[in-house]
Amino acid sequence: MSGSTFGKHFQLTTWGESHGKALGVVVDGCPAGLPLCEQDIQIFLNRRRPGQNRFSTPRRENDAVEILSGVFEGKTTGCPISMIVKNETQRSADYTEIASYYRPGHADYTFDQKYGFRDYRGGGRSSGRETIGRVAAGAIASKILEALGIRLMTYTRSIGPVEIDMQNFDSSQIWENPLYMPDAEAAGRASEYLEDCKKEGNSSGGVIECVATGMIPGIGEPVFDKLSANLAKAMFSIGAVKSFEIGDGFAASMARGSENNDCFFLSEDGSFGKLTNHAGGILGGISDGSDLVFRVGVKPTPSISLPQKTVTRDHKEIEVRVKGRHDPVIVPRAVVVVESMAALTITDLLFSNMACRMDAIEKFYKKD
Repeated sequence: MSGSTFGKHFQLTTWGESHGKALGVVVDGCPAGLPLCEQDIQIFLNRRRPGQNRFSTPRRENDAVEILSGVFEGKTTGCPISMIVKNETQRSADYTEIASYYRPGHADYTFDQKYGFRDYRGGGRSSGRETIGRVAAGAIASKILEALGIRLMTYTRSIGPVEIDMQNFDSSQIWENPLYMPDAEAAGRASEYLEDCKKEGNSSGGVIECVATGMIPGIGEPVFDKLSANLAKAMFSIGAVKSFEIGDGFAASMARGSENNDCFFLSEDGSFGKLTNHAGGILGGISDGSDLVFRVGVKPTPSISLPQKTVTRDHKEIEVRVKGRHDPVIVPRAVVVVESMAALTITDLLFSNMACRMDAIEKFYKKD
């Protein structure tokens, strides 16, 4: 199975299955000298850990990370960083029944068609637990970006029909409610909506928004490795993501040029600025120095207890109710996954920038 590696200069490879012995990641390309310990990684992993509230799967996992290589005396060595998280509460028996049929909304059918074989225990590599490796790697990328003054704020913009009101935006609320919504009133209504979904045996989708501040202009390669293109690939690599937009996104297609263009101005210190940010911080696929703003649409959890029609591997039509421990909404736990993939994408393109200008190369290597 190819396709488990992401990035060129700051590269990660994830491994492991939902109900295997462990999951993990190998990160290559991290510079030496970055202060790093397991707690730095654990903070990120705790944000995606199952069993945190009534809207996440009751599967209880500590998701305790162990760094196996690439760190010595509290700092990275420049060698590959290998990390592992052991699975502790697998209940593979919950999934034995689904070996014979294809669950609606899952990758069961497509895996069977591609490989002629699939790991039906919780979805194997297509399970949301695969994102553990991404989040662990994203924690490292976030530390690199923070050292450069770039910070990411990611939150739930909407769940089902309930969307935050930007006039009520309060970033502190992101950490005050289990839905990671920066609007207390909207979080309350979204909780009520999710309770109704749970009672029905149903699930909900939603939208996650990410804002990167302190962005440096010039991040992104023209043509195929645009910042926008690489972000899109990163976000669509997350299994539950079904849509992606930057800045005004789809709304830009309904605007006029005079409404959509961001006019420039000169600040008092002579630096360039923009009067608006309809472009979401990217022009020509390259960051313009303003805030990077994008959103992803996350589908409803496909595992629901309502009856659904499907077929078996031996071509029989049946009706099923999916059993097991499942989130009624994926969005809150996916917030940190989106943030991690954004951090990884920006870091990778930042590193590619180091060889794009001769004056920068001379400055780095020239002897005084």
